[in-house]
Amino acid sequence: MGSPLDSYISLMCVIMILLPSLCYSQDTYVSSRATYYGSPDCYGTPTGACGYKEYGSTINGGEVTGVSKLFKNGTGCGACYQVRCKYSQHCSEEGTKVVVTDHGEGDNTDFVLSARAYSKLALQGQAEILFSYGVVDIEYKRISCQYPGYSLVFKVHEHSKFPNYLALIPIYQAGVSEITAVELWQEDCKEWRGMRRAFGAVWDMPNPPEGAINLRFQVSGSSWVQLKSLIPSEWKAGATYNTAIQLD
Repeated sequence: MGSPLDSYISLMCVIMILLPSLCYSQDTYVSSRATYYGSPDCYGTPTGACGYKEYGSTINGGEVTGVSKLFKNGTGCGACYQVRCKYSQHCSEEGTKVVVTDHGEGDNTDFVLSARAYSKLALQGQAEILFSYGVVDIEYKRISCQYPGYSLVFKVHEHSKFPNYLALIPIYQAGVSEITAVELWQEDCKEWRGMRRAFGAVWDMPNPPEGAINLRFQVSGSSWVQLKSLIPSEWKAGATYNTAIQLD
């Protein structure tokens, strides 16, 4: 009888084995409120609760957001939303499309937008008025994240220490799927070991397997996606490893 690893699914065959009934963008908007936070360059913050570091401040052109209930203990990190405000004389019809990179809440708000994203809510010449309000009534909906030219990447988080502590974070995660579990193959025990969600989008494991590491992850309750030898034996903190696949 073969080991669980023998059932390794070809990379190109698992790209879209996701359950559409579990992962979907919204057709209707939800009413809420939004505010903004300041930064010297109007981008996001590299210290966001999702753990993205510099990626979290500049991804999506800096149109990023902190969320409160949508954070979902880190599962909501990387999700994309279309947000638009409700004042027709000041607000654009398109609004802004943002990526969740942080946890944040204000005056009964669901979104704490970067200044760059907040300004995109406004019609031309009206941004100063929206900034003067501080908090605005909005409507939002979940949308598919799009990263043309990028595959899903697993980055070795900067907190990692070779070879005793490995922390990973997925970046450029397209679609509307959420990664709900990550496991590494322990060859000597012939079993998958679960990583812990340390915080935000960061998964970690003390004493990770030696050698090249096989990884698998589960997406929003669907089948496992398995990646053979994704992490090399001499992995380094800060290094990125391309999966060559993308999610829906």
